[in-house]
Amino acid sequence: MSNEFSIAAVTLTLRNLLDKIQSVKDSDEFDHLPADAKPTAEILVTNLPLDEAYKVDKAKNQVNLFLYHIEHSATWRNMENPCRVKPGETGHPPLAINLYYIITAYGQNGNELIGHLLLGKAMSLLHDHTVFGKTELRNAFAVSSLHEQIERVRITPQPISLEDVSKLWTGFQTQYRLSAAYEISVLLIESHRQTITPLPVLTRGPADEGVFVQPDLFPPFPALKKATPPNRQPGVRLGDVLGLNGHHLKGDHVVVHFMNPFLPEAKEVMPLPGGTEKELRVQWPDEPADWPVGFYALSAVIGRAGEQDRTTNTVPLMLVPVIETIDVSPLIPPVEGRYLATVTCSPQVLPEQNVALLLGSRALPAHNHPAKTDTLTFPLTGDTGDEHYVRLRIDGVDSLLVDRSVTPPTFDAGQKVTIP
Repeated sequence: MSNEFSIAAVTLTLRNLLDKIQSVKDSDEFDHLPADAKPTAEILVTNLPLDEAYKVDKAKNQVNLFLYHIEHSATWRNMENPCRVKPGETGHPPLAINLYYIITAYGQNGNELIGHLLLGKAMSLLHDHTVFGKTELRNAFAVSSLHEQIERVRITPQPISLEDVSKLWTGFQTQYRLSAAYEISVLLIESHRQTITPLPVLTRGPADEGVFVQPDLFPPFPALKKATPPNRQPGVRLGDVLGLNGHHLKGDHVVVHFMNPFLPEAKEVMPLPGGTEKELRVQWPDEPADWPVGFYALSAVIGRAGEQDRTTNTVPLMLVPVIETIDVSPLIPPVEGRYLATVTCSPQVLPEQNVALLLGSRALPAHNHPAKTDTLTFPLTGDTGDEHYVRLRIDGVDSLLVDRSVTPPTFDAGQKVTIP
């Protein structure tokens, strides 16, 4: 999700893209042009109002990029950001906007032919570059976080009538110059209001697993039905033993594959001894630096003598974070009612992962963590003596607060914090 600096990030990225025109001039691409159409002076790329654009240096060539209009995106206007808000929680839609730019070219010493050539080159660059890459957005203005938003930023030619163009130039009280308009969409600027995150429901009735259908194949094809975390929890922690239920899972050699978007390739884990046709038991490796929090797709490869290895379908499972320690201390210098929470956790958190501390029903965003770390800090407000249940949320995955090993389930009394 991007922030309020994303508008400036788009302008800088567009300028960097149009700067390529200068490198074209320095190459031999323009050598075959007639003398009166060949730009010889420097090509400036500016972003000035229309009435100020050609006052910079008329002896030089100029491509001017001007943001003339901002419009709310109707598509994203009331849509909450995916993966940030769970069912039952109250989030706040991002500020979704589209930007509209107009590009104008000026030839050296008022040469219209060169101006037309530069405008055509600028339009060609934008035509061949319809989507901004994450790397170029990060290089242009990394603090905007625009490269991290879920929706790609696209460049689209914007139809604009002669009447609207005339009104635009007349509004700046300057003479009309040949121009081209473009729409940049969409920017999703994250709201600073806190998400309301109620505590989870302890019970919700008997389990409903749905219908499971398996075709009758010979030899029978192995399949997984579900992954079962210990103690009826929704996810597993590092070091936990989980069960994989299905059928035809026994083989001479069996390995379980773990896949996650942050892993370059699937990790392989050998199941524990004693597997049966209907169940495998696997211990999740306790390696905090190598297993990021998040959703995993698990599959099993079953090998039998004299047969080709067979890979089952995948089943989902999430690896949850664990709060190892949490310390709340006053700010330095002290500010009444304001504190700093320092949390150590496992596994380690990647720089690109979104982190929040759920304090009661409040979601508190973490300070920036530019490198992989197991220590996070969160600003919070409250009164001395306030006691809250706490959860750590990383990319939409919460630490385990409910103890489901007892009936009825209860909140884990160890997952509390008191403001000093």
